[in-house]
Parts: sequence; structure tokens; C-alpha cells
Amino acid sequence: MTAPVSDLPPASLDAAFGVDIGGSGIKGAVVDTLTGQLRTQRVRIPTPKPSTPDNVAEVVVQLVTKANWTGPVGATFPAVIKSGVARSAANVDPSWIGTDVDAVFSKATGLDVTVLNDADAAGLAEVRFGAARGVSGVVILLTFGTGIGSGIFLNGKLVPNSELGHLELEGHDAESRAAASVKDKQKMSYKQWAKRVQAYMSHVERLFSPDLFIVGGGVSKDADRWVPLLKLQTPVRPAQLLNNAGIVGAAMAAAER
Repeated sequence: MTAPVSDLPPASLDAAFGVDIGGSGIKGAVVDTLTGQLRTQRVRIPTPKPSTPDNVAEVVVQLVTKANWTGPVGATFPAVIKSGVARSAANVDPSWIGTDVDAVFSKATGLDVTVLNDADAAGLAEVRFGAARGVSGVVILLTFGTGIGSGIFLNGKLVPNSELGHLELEGHDAESRAAASVKDKQKMSYKQWAKRVQAYMSHVERLFSPDLFIVGGGVSKDADRWVPLLKLQTPVRPAQLLNNAGIVGAAMAAAER
């Protein structure tokens, strides 16, 4: 039986602006929410340092203004998000903890902004338009970037805020060992880094026995260089929307709020 492709209702608007906030960059574009395609060129601005609410909100304003956008906006955020409020801040300024992110961005832009966890947004996009479309059972999306994000889906339904990047791995926070940023900082080859990814994903596999892994983030564009090195029982597919998944998922959430 084919699973529903999303836990969100069908799109109520055919376009929304998606913003993907990461530890190193903030990207945005107008998205066709019926097809998952970008209607405008993706624009990226480096994440400000320090990445405080005021500084990040200013970048979101720049992206929306550059696109001359006046409709609904969706934004991903690298944190546990409960009712629009950040409950963690792994790769952004700790001043975000306890902040109503929805309210901060809505006030700054003057628009209706919907915020959700970054990996959850990417997973929603992949479930509806990408590598997990029509897949039933347990699907886990893992995004490898500044940290490791995760999205868990059961028969197309999102289990929000899983944060599997913070599982303990070899006595350390997993993302401090296997994030793509660690590969870059330590100048590791894909073969070297894949060993750490293997250890991490094997741990996740033992805990959840998923039916499918999807791997995303910037390194997904080079999936052929490291995914074949993984030896897991669970099938692994690269994210099809690549680095646009967060933008698309954020726009979906905004259009379907």
C-alpha cells in the first residue's frame, strides 16, 4: 500500500517563499508548492556572526525584499521548534533558546512567517516530491552539513524534532564526529569520512530499523563518492532535491498553514 506523501494537507496556495537557515548560510527562493520547483533563483547569504535573532532576522528581510515577495513565508531553523518557539540552539547563537522565532521573523518582515525544524522541512519536501515519494514504513532523512539534522516519517507522517544528530557516538555528540563540517575542518577524504558516517548510521539503524534512509545536505551532490562506501542493511538514497529541500519544505509549511 502506498503511503500518503505528506502529513500536511494538499497545498492551499500555489506559491510561497522558503528560507533555509543553516549554521553557515541562509538561502531563500520563491517555490511552486504544487510541483516543488523553485520559481526564482536561489539566493544565499552567509549566516551572520554572531547569529543572534536580530542579525538573522535582518538576513531573512534581505532575502524577502530582494525577491519583492509579499505573501506567506516559511523558514527552517536548526533547532527543536515547538509552536514556533526555539527550544534548542545547536549551531546558532544560544540567545535563540526560548525565542518565538515565528514572531521575530513575522515582525521583521511584516509578513506571516511559519518556522519549523530544518531537517523536518527537508524531509517533508523529499516525502512529497523526492526520494521518499510513495514510500511506506519508517523513513529517516539525515542531513549532513554544519551539524546533522534528522527527520523521521512513519507512513508519510512526520515525527517532529527528532534531533538524531545529537545521539552519543563513541563518547561524543554524533554531529561532532560525522557532520560534513567535520570532514572539511579535518581535511578528511570521502573514504575517511564515510567510516564515521557508517558508524553513525549503523547506530541509528540499530535503534529504529528503518525501511529507507535518505541522505541530504550539501554533500548529497557528491553522493556517488561516499554513499556506495556505506554497508548498511537499510537502503540509502541521496536526497533528490539536494540543497533545495529545506527551502521547498519551508514553503510547503507556509502555504499549508
